[in-house]
Amino acid sequence: MDNIILINGNVKFPITLDPGVWIFDDRRIDLTTYFTSEKEISETTEDYTKAVSKHWDREIMEGAIFPPTLKTEKKYEKEKVLTGTFGIPFKPFLKNAEPHESAEIVIIHTKEGEIEVPINDAYELILGFSDNGKPLLTDGPVHVYFGDGSNQKNPIKHVKGFTVK
Repeated sequence: MDNIILINGNVKFPITLDPGVWIFDDRRIDLTTYFTSEKEISETTEDYTKAVSKHWDREIMEGAIFPPTLKTEKKYEKEKVLTGTFGIPFKPFLKNAEPHESAEIVIIHTKEGEIEVPINDAYELILGFSDNGKPLLTDGPVHVYFGDGSNQKNPIKHVKGFTVK
């Protein structure tokens, strides 16, 4: 139960998060390159449509068999998952909790105390959940990074939960 994180407070739907399953989530991001690379702002529906179209075209052209390149790609992805440092955007979880219109701040509860973040900035938070392929057991379950990477070297650690006020 120490790894479970709650989003509650001034929200329509309280949310329970389990960082242990995020390694399988397609929204995960590589924290070693995320803050240093150029960020692309794009329409998620458009991206999804393009990805599905590309996959469909590939199956039409190559059939439903897996060519040797796909096997290599899968092996590389598996190795990357086992050794990578990953995070996940906080935005989808906060959006699903549906904060009420009167909500102004998100309080990050940690072992050391509380940190208040304006709700607009909270949508940009990144939750780090693994370091070199290992879960954050000693100072986790997640580390919180600001969207601009200003605390990349010193993230918020020992996070217990989030309260929307």
